[in-house]
Amino acid sequence: MDSVVPDKKRKSNEIDMLNGSLPKGILLFSLPLAASSILQQLFNSADVAVVGRFAGKMALAAVGSNATVTALFVNVFVGLSVGVNVTIAKLIGQQKKSKVPDAVHTAMTFALLCGIILLIVGQIIARPLLVAIDTPKNVLNQAVVYLRIYFIGMPFIIIYNFGSAVLRSVGDTKRPLYCLTVSGVVNVILNLLFVIEFKMGVAGVALATTIANLISATMVVIILSKEDSIINFDIKKTGIKGSSLASILVVGAPSALQVAVFSLSNVLIQTGINSFGEDGVGGSSTALNFEYFTFFVISAFSQAAVTFTSQNFGAGKYDRCRKVCRICMLEGMLLTIMMSTTFIMFGDFFVRLYTLDEAVIAYALIRMTHVMAIEFMTGSYEISGASLRGLGHSLLPALLTVLGSVVFRIIWLYTVFAKHHSFGMLMTVYPVSWVLTGTMVLTAYFIISRKVYAN
Repeated sequence: MDSVVPDKKRKSNEIDMLNGSLPKGILLFSLPLAASSILQQLFNSADVAVVGRFAGKMALAAVGSNATVTALFVNVFVGLSVGVNVTIAKLIGQQKKSKVPDAVHTAMTFALLCGIILLIVGQIIARPLLVAIDTPKNVLNQAVVYLRIYFIGMPFIIIYNFGSAVLRSVGDTKRPLYCLTVSGVVNVILNLLFVIEFKMGVAGVALATTIANLISATMVVIILSKEDSIINFDIKKTGIKGSSLASILVVGAPSALQVAVFSLSNVLIQTGINSFGEDGVGGSSTALNFEYFTFFVISAFSQAAVTFTSQNFGAGKYDRCRKVCRICMLEGMLLTIMMSTTFIMFGDFFVRLYTLDEAVIAYALIRMTHVMAIEFMTGSYEISGASLRGLGHSLLPALLTVLGSVVFRIIWLYTVFAKHHSFGMLMTVYPVSWVLTGTMVLTAYFIISRKVYAN
C-alpha cells in the first residue's frame, strides 16, 4: 500500500489532515490561504487605489467597471481548481499515490490550454461585453484597454490557481502565500511607477497586474518542478490523461458552473450599479475590495473543509469529516465577523485610502453598511457546500447556490429594485440572498451527510 507521506521534507511543508488536532490543523491550513487570497485581491485593490488617488475618478470607474467581469472569468477557473484539490486529496486519503502524478500533469496542462484560449477570446469580447453591461460611455474606452491587458495575464492567473490547488491538496498553503507576497510587492511598485511616473493611467495598472501574475505563476511552477514528492511537476511529462481530467471535472465543473452563474448575476447587478453613474461605479468598486477581503476568510475555510473532508472521507474517517464542517464553520464565521466589524466601524478611514471624492465615498459607505454587516452568513452555504463536495456531492450545492443567490438576485433586480430605485435597495439583495441560500444548502448538507455516514 502506498505511503501517504514518504519523507521528512514533505512533513515540513504539509499538514497531516488524517491525524492530530483539527482546530489547529484547519487554522494552519486556512490562515495562509486567506492571506494568499487577500494578497491576490490586493492586485486589483492596488489598481483601484492608485488610479483613484493619482488618475482621477474616471479612471477609477474604468477599473471598477471591470471588477465583476474579471471576477466572472477568474472565478470559473478557481472553481475548476477545486476539482484538482479534491481529486488529489482523495487519492492521498485512499493511499493511491501512483495516480497523483497523472492528476498533477493533467491539471497544469489543462490550465495552460485554458489560459491561452481565454487570452485570445478576451481580446475579442472585451468591448462588446462592457457595452452589454452598460458601462458609462465616458469611461468605456479606458475600461476596454484595462480589460484587454488583463486578459493577457489569464494564462498566468489560471496556472497559479491550479498549481496552488495542487499544493493545497497536500496541506501546503504557505508557499502559495510566499509567491503572492513577492508578486504583490512588485505589483504595487509597478502601479506607482507606471501611473505616477509614466502617466500610463488604467493601462499602467493593468500591465502591472499582468506582470505580477506572471511572477506568481512562474514561482508556483518552479516550486512544483523542484518537489521530490508525488506532486512533482515535470514539464517533459506535460499532457492530459482522460481519467484524471474526468475526475477533476466531475467535482470542478459544477463548482465552476456555480461560480460562473454566481458571477454572472453580479455582472447583471453591475448594470444596476452603472445606472448611478461614475460616482456609483467608483464607490461600489471601492467598497467591493473590503468585501473581498472578508469573503476570502470564508473562502479559505471552505477550501479547508473540502480538502480535509476529501482526505478523511477517502480514508474512511467519517467522525473527523463531521467535525471538519463544524470547526470550519465556527472559525471562519468568527474571523469574518471580526474583520467585517472593523471595516464598518472605520469605513470612512479605509475608503479614503482609495479616493478623496466625497460623492464616491458616500456610495462606498452605503455598500459597506448594507452588505458587510452579515457577510459571515456566506459561510453557511460556502462551507457546507464545500463539505458536500468533499463527500463527492458537487452538483446539488451548486444548483442550490444558483437558485438562492443567482435566480433570486435577478428577480430582485427586475422587481424590487426596479420599483424602488435606490443604491441601498440594490445592495440589500446580497444579505437577503445569503440567508436564503444558506438555509437551503445547510439543509441539504444535514440530509446527505447523515445518509453518507450511515453507509
